[in-house]
Amino acid sequence: MPNRKRNVLLIGSGGREHAIAWKLAQSPRLGEFHCIPGNPGIADYARCHSIPLANHAEIVHFAQEKAIDLVVVGPEVPLAEGLADLLEAAGIHTFGPSRLAAEIESSKAFAKQFMQRQRIPSARFEVFTDIISASRYLEEIDYPYVIKASGLAAGKGVILPESHQEALVCLDSMLVAGDFGAAGKEVIIEERLSGPEVSLLAFCDGKTVKTMLPAQDHKRLLDGDHGPNTGGMGAYAPAPVCTPQILEEATRTVLQAAVDGLRAEGRTYVGVLYAGLMLDPRGPQVLEFNCRFGDPETQALLPLLKSDLLEIMLACVEGRLANQAVEWHSGSAACVVLASEGYPGVYPSGRPLSGLNGLPEGSMAFHAGTRQEDDHIVTAGGRVMAVTGWGDDLPQALARAYQAARQIQFEGKQFRGDIAHQALKPATYASSGVSIDAGNRAVALMTQAVKSTYNANVLAGIGAFGGLFAADFLKEYASPVLVASTDGVGTKVKLAASLGSYRTIGMDIVNHCINDILVQGARPLFFLDYFATSALNPETVAMVVEGIAEACRASGCVLLGGETAEMPGVYAQGEFDVAGTIVGLVERGRILPRGDLAEGDVLVGLASSGPHTNGYSLIRKIFAGADLTQRLPGLQGSLGEALLAPHRSYYPVLGPLLQARPGMVKALAHLTGGGFIENIPRVLPEHLSAQVKLGSWPEPALFGILRERGRVATDEMMRVFNMGIGMVAVVAAQDVADFQAGLGEESWVIGSLAAGDRKVVLA
Repeated sequence: MPNRKRNVLLIGSGGREHAIAWKLAQSPRLGEFHCIPGNPGIADYARCHSIPLANHAEIVHFAQEKAIDLVVVGPEVPLAEGLADLLEAAGIHTFGPSRLAAEIESSKAFAKQFMQRQRIPSARFEVFTDIISASRYLEEIDYPYVIKASGLAAGKGVILPESHQEALVCLDSMLVAGDFGAAGKEVIIEERLSGPEVSLLAFCDGKTVKTMLPAQDHKRLLDGDHGPNTGGMGAYAPAPVCTPQILEEATRTVLQAAVDGLRAEGRTYVGVLYAGLMLDPRGPQVLEFNCRFGDPETQALLPLLKSDLLEIMLACVEGRLANQAVEWHSGSAACVVLASEGYPGVYPSGRPLSGLNGLPEGSMAFHAGTRQEDDHIVTAGGRVMAVTGWGDDLPQALARAYQAARQIQFEGKQFRGDIAHQALKPATYASSGVSIDAGNRAVALMTQAVKSTYNANVLAGIGAFGGLFAADFLKEYASPVLVASTDGVGTKVKLAASLGSYRTIGMDIVNHCINDILVQGARPLFFLDYFATSALNPETVAMVVEGIAEACRASGCVLLGGETAEMPGVYAQGEFDVAGTIVGLVERGRILPRGDLAEGDVLVGLASSGPHTNGYSLIRKIFAGADLTQRLPGLQGSLGEALLAPHRSYYPVLGPLLQARPGMVKALAHLTGGGFIENIPRVLPEHLSAQVKLGSWPEPALFGILRERGRVATDEMMRVFNMGIGMVAVVAAQDVADFQAGLGEESWVIGSLAAGDRKVVLA
């Protein structure tokens, strides 16, 4: 009988379970309804039984004795301990994942590694079980981080340290002192993302996912997102920040990808899968997975569920969710958590509640930490109740929730007065931290520098939607080829920001890109820049663009246009990034490298101006805490000036030679990231190797300082840094003298080509 009534057993005792019980009780298919252990609110709908949640055998026996058709497991701990497995083995359908599938919550280490395997978008991370390796890792990374206990820690296992010392104390607390118990024996050090957070839950039957409305939780105790973290002080749904496009992307790339991946790994997932997401410019990023309904999100979501919850759960456990409708009411819902005095620390209990009867229309009080004492209800937890209101829109839902919240009374009651404040703010650029006025001022300051690079080919540049560059001159070429390259300055910008030095960073990006197309024999035509920052400082932008314009002028390149982006929440305060794209031109017959490279060809090195734009993650680690204004032996200026020396452009010296003596240069290698070891082989055929003779050129003092202070091995130095040689030219032996004379500056023969397998051999 497909439509027979079903006996249901609910596991749990919190506000989440009260909301589930309230919704299940509305189903016409509900038969006998039991709950273990339940609470006074759940007792209005189900018979409650005081069986310990840890006694799985007794729970299974109870379910068999009562002919239970469906068990709904609310909390994560019984799922992580394998209650669903025991029930299913006894032939009882269970809405909740198996122990293996629940590891997506019970082990953050498993979850992160699983996401990495399945290419589910998430932050960078590493897993540690000992404090030495974890502490060493903190010294190596250059991004803000979060420290997480891998196991279940009742919502208290995520720490956002404000300093390196605080992070070390946190690691000691978890890995040495054992303050987090078994949950902290394994820790995750994870990149700290920023942006709006969204809770996205979905019903799952092992193959199909049906996503619920997006919700937003409020973790902090106090208004304005201040105070300590809690289990949740309120929530609302739907969250407008999660647009239909974001919802579709998150469903596809996160929830469906997770269910598919778990099934492929033998962990078929049935129940509710909860993804805590950060809405990043790259797309939704997973902060965490939970293996059950969220609390208090459930109290905001289920009042909006139009479909029969019991029918949905039965469809999940019977593997037919694809054919089950999951529909939602229009409008909004919001819940406000009423907490005990002292929460989330030590709090009293046993305080009587009043005002529970006659709540406003469109509102409901879901019991969480309460108990029955004789003829009245008293507090029995930190979070006492979640009071939910719903209505045609969010303001109406909030008004009903807060009216009910104020009606319910108990001594020491505390609650937040700004639930859904994110959704109620006016949607303006200014409110999000973006200043249009600052952007306009930045454009005004940079205009003169940009226009100083223009030539007769520029038809439209700054201020236009797109740059226009006349191409009539291409008729002069027999077979013109356009060459393009895009790159960024990298972590050198962090050093520049710390020293307040910006002009050279602009030069860096242009010259790096010019060299990248020069190695193909091209001359630069025009450049487009990209500058992004947390909060726009027009003077800073202008200094960067002045450097860009100066570098463009030096190489006869037009600064055609660009983009200045202000992105609060994406970049940390004061940080910025610089990138750019260059377009150049070369005659097809003069493209480098040539095809006639041969044994005996000579490597000629041209001097660099410093580290250029590579190796700065290591440089910043080596000089962490050092006085960058100090003058060290062998340096022409301060240490900071030496490190920020602009990336050199080789077009002014090599461009004329390539034009006047075509064919003299067989290949060019720009020594960028990867140093000698990885860049020279890029221009070699498979049958040739490069023999580089160490000591054949004078090593600048800065690289010696880096080697000694960082105790960096020679092979690693050659792999990371240019060591004073920024460009390597390959020329025939008989042309070396003419080539070096034509440069008009000192250069060095640093090696030659020999038979081999396209690699660099250091001699």
